[in-house]
Amino acid sequence: MIEYLDTPKVQKYDLVAKALHWIMAILFVWQFTSAGLHLFAEDTPIEGFFWKWHYSVGFTLWVLVFLRGVWALANLKSRPDHSGLWLGGRAVTIGHLLMYALMIAVPTLAILRSAGNGRGLVVYGVTLIERGRPEIPALVELGSALHGLLGWTLLALIVGHIAMALYHGLVRRDGVLRRMV
Repeated sequence: MIEYLDTPKVQKYDLVAKALHWIMAILFVWQFTSAGLHLFAEDTPIEGFFWKWHYSVGFTLWVLVFLRGVWALANLKSRPDHSGLWLGGRAVTIGHLLMYALMIAVPTLAILRSAGNGRGLVVYGVTLIERGRPEIPALVELGSALHGLLGWTLLALIVGHIAMALYHGLVRRDGVLRRMV
């Protein structure tokens, strides 16, 4: 039977939470592939293919993280329990809060930079910020200083998240991994 709401009794997430999680995971693979190629293989055909979607996929992730946050808050009382985990689940909570904060901050900084650089922002062919607007150097400086740094920090947290999920699933075999699969 498909569960449409989080079910703490059986300690698993609902279909909506799982779908948002795995859709975002796939999009993050795309984003970090495009960023890595932009850094290490700039001006190659494969970099061009991935990079042309970087802003659109980033904007999609930005929207999805808000939807995911709203869904999580709406289901807060029925979320699976983390109290039996390391530090009573505080490490899990802190790690997830940091990831959510960065999943919001990184694309927000890119949007602010786009608003400030005069080049505009086009997402899936739809203009969200018009080209030719006056430049706002403070927004460009803020976005340029932090977008990449926080993006790579987010990747480090995601790698840690994956490592801990695999540790729980393959070493501890405590059912934590099964909550999201």
